[in-house]
This record gives sequence, C-alpha cells and structure tokens, in this order.
Amino acid sequence: MEQFNAKQIKDRVVQWIRDWFEENGKGCNAVLGVSGGKDSSVVAALCAEALGRDRVIGVTMPNGIQKDISDSLRLINHLGIRYCNVNIGETYNTLMEAVKEELGTLGAEVSSQTVINMPPRLRMTAVYAVSQSMNGRVANTCNLSEDWVGYSTRYGDAAGDFAPLGGLTVGEVIAIGKELGLPVDLVEKTPSDGLCGKSDEDNLGFTYAVLDRYIRTGICEDPATKALIDHKHVTNLFKLKPIPHFEP
Repeated sequence: MEQFNAKQIKDRVVQWIRDWFEENGKGCNAVLGVSGGKDSSVVAALCAEALGRDRVIGVTMPNGIQKDISDSLRLINHLGIRYCNVNIGETYNTLMEAVKEELGTLGAEVSSQTVINMPPRLRMTAVYAVSQSMNGRVANTCNLSEDWVGYSTRYGDAAGDFAPLGGLTVGEVIAIGKELGLPVDLVEKTPSDGLCGKSDEDNLGFTYAVLDRYIRTGICEDPATKALIDHKHVTNLFKLKPIPHFEP
C-alpha cells in the first residue's frame, strides 16, 4: 500500500475547502459541532487554515452535562475560533417524553436506537440554526471508515454541506491531525457515542485499523470480520445516496 503523505493530503484538503467555499459560499463561515474528538478537531483545524480562524464557528452541544466538554473547549481555545454553547438537554428530555407517551398509545416502547440517534439529530438541528443565522455552511465531520460501515446517524452527524474527511480513513485522519499540530490526546482520543458506555470499536465488533486496511487494500485475514464489514457496508449504503424518488 502506498505510504500516506499527511502533509500533502492536508494541503490538498485545505485547498479543496477553499475552492468549495469559493463556489458554494463565498465569504461564508464554516460552522460545525465540536465534540472534542479527532474528527471535529481535524475538520475545525482544516477550515481554520483554509478560511482563517475568524470564519470558523464551533458549536458545543452537551446533552445536559457532558463530562468531556473540556476537550471541546480546549480545541476551540487551541484554534482561537469563535463558538457558542447550545445545551440540548431540556429539548431532548421533552421530545423523548412526548415520543414515549405517544408510542405507548400504539403499544410500543422507545427503542435503544431511538435513544442513541435522537441526540445527534437534535445537535444537527442546532448546528444548522446557528449556521443559517451566521451566514454559514455546515461541515460534515464523518470520515470514510465510519461512512463505509454506516456508523453515523442519518440526518444527524451524517448531515452537512461539505465533508472534508469523507474520503479519508480513521488512521489517515489521525495522521493529518498530528500534521496540523493538534493536541495528540484529542487526535488519538478513543471514539465513542457518549451514551452506551462502549467505544465505537466495541460496538462495531472490529478495530478501525482492520477496517482501514480492508478499505484501502481489500485485505482482511479473518473471514468472520470480513463478512461483518461487508454486511454493514451493503446494508448502510442507502445513507450515502440521495433520497430515491419516483420519476413519472
């Protein structure tokens, strides 16, 4: 496999962001949710380099109390970008109670996936609210590895107007983060959904290193893991496609 040149790719992504804004949002701001993890940290840093830190706006969105909110603020301070804090806690609780009550009338209960996916969808609503009020364009922070196996919430973190990391694996994102000079502990922070108490890799059933290698080389020694990755990839492809529509 060809050696990944982090500096070269970083420079190309930066130029891509500049070109995209020139065509799709000349003079607009880049707005994104900042979780304190590697993806949002790298996207924020790439946008700051491409557009200038004065044109990047971070949005922190704790669901009530977020124990690692300090990581988000540290990244924001490191880059010197503007930010606002929108706490989704009360909205989440109110909406969840309303959904729970109405599902009860149908003899159903709130599913675990509903509990997991509602916060990212509310967060994306908040990001777009800030963006539309601040002459912005919303950055999608998902990477290729997550998209490959559908490890994102449709209309939640999978939404956005442009996706700087959409063609880069987790390992490549980490390398670019280090090239950007971001705090190493944020770049290498173990990713998790912040809800179930498990890491992303625990939930997926395989490591990102194995997934990244399979994506780039097609090699996966363990047949069971290969089958699991293939299954997730095929069943989640719909998330990456436009909404199907009837053609009269």
